Amino acid sequence: MDEPVTTPEQPAPPSNPAESGLPPEAQGETNGGPLGCCLGITVGILISVLLGVIGLGPLVASAMVFLIHTDAITNTRIATAFFALIGAILGAYFGWKIGKRLYREYEPPVIKDRTRKPKTRTKEAKL
Repeated sequence: MDEPVTTPEQPAPPSNPAESGLPPEAQGETNGGPLGCCLGITVGILISVLLGVIGLGPLVASAMVFLIHTDAITNTRIATAFFALIGAILGAYFGWKIGKRLYREYEPPVIKDRTRKPKTRTKEAKL
C-alpha cells in the first residue's frame, strides 16, 4: 500500500515581524541569561580582584616564587590577574543561571492617556 510521505519539519515563521529580521539564534524565547552573564562577570571580577589584592594575591605569589622567578610585586600582579580570570568565568556561569531565572520578558504595561483636555470656556467668559 501507499505510505504517507513525511517531510522534515521546518521551523515556523516568526509571529512578530520585528523578530524576522533577527538572526536565527536570536529568535525564540527571550530570557535574562545574557544580562545576568554581564552582571555576573562584573561582580565576579570586582570580588575576585578585591580578594586578590587584600590577601590571597600575596599568599599565592609567595607560592609562585618557585615557578616564576621574578620580583614579589610581579608575582602578586600575576596572581591577582589569575583570580580575576577565575572570578570572571565563575561570575559569568552563575550570572547566566541566575539571570535566566530572575530576568524575564514581560508584556509592556498599558499606559492610560493622561494628556490634559482643553478646558471649554463658557459663553460669558468669551465676551
